[in-house]
Amino acid sequence: MSTKILESPKSGLGLWFSANRNFGIALIGVVTILAVWSIGAQLFGKPMLFPGPIVVGESLIKGLLNGSLITATGASLGRVFTGLIIGAVAGTILGLLSGSSRVLEALFEPFINMFRFIPPLAWFAPVMLWMGAGEESKITLIVYTSIFVVAVTTASGVKAVPKNMVRMARTFGASKFQLFYAVRFPASIPYTLTGIRIAMGNAYMTVVSAEMLGASTGLGVIITKGGATTNVPSVFSALVVLGALGLLTDRIYVALVQRFGKRFNAKLTAEL
Repeated sequence: MSTKILESPKSGLGLWFSANRNFGIALIGVVTILAVWSIGAQLFGKPMLFPGPIVVGESLIKGLLNGSLITATGASLGRVFTGLIIGAVAGTILGLLSGSSRVLEALFEPFINMFRFIPPLAWFAPVMLWMGAGEESKITLIVYTSIFVVAVTTASGVKAVPKNMVRMARTFGASKFQLFYAVRFPASIPYTLTGIRIAMGNAYMTVVSAEMLGASTGLGVIITKGGATTNVPSVFSALVVLGALGLLTDRIYVALVQRFGKRFNAKLTAEL
């Protein structure tokens, strides 16, 4: 009996190893990256231009203690999520309309596919002239980088509904609104959630550039000022914070989708 318990995959030791395996692998990866980074910085031989992890860590701690890094992080996160939410809502509506009607698809799809290939950086000058250097211009750029990817994935989800399912709904007397509400919209939700996750990455990448448009605080401001004053450790510390925030919010988003999106068959994995 005791031998079977020890060999059972449900034993306490087996569960512990299973739960901590991914953490152990991730820890090994982090240690490897830090070691390669440290060796590369020493070989480069110019700590002012390519600081090692210890120097960057000291700059990171300094920024946290004096509050500058915390203030900048809060400002950047506010811009990211404001722009992402607006872009996700607008992109979902646009994708639902485009995917549900051939007429609207013919009207919207050329513009969606044209604008999604124009990078946000290309709009810096027009946005600056139209909106100035206030928060509106920064959030607009983040909305722009979010809306089209959500629209494309949502429209793909609507079009992916099996024709037999649509025919069955019509056979039971479903109206166009009922067909949209009960069949097409639920089927598009997994695609929309995936699009939002991709758009989140775009938003983080765009916020640094957007904050170059006259922002007073933000991670992009720290990076810009650090590059102008050759304070590379502060640049690296802001990059570390930006990457860590992106990883954290992505994992939280995946966990929420897996927890609350099961009824829509929405599945996201950390490897996406």
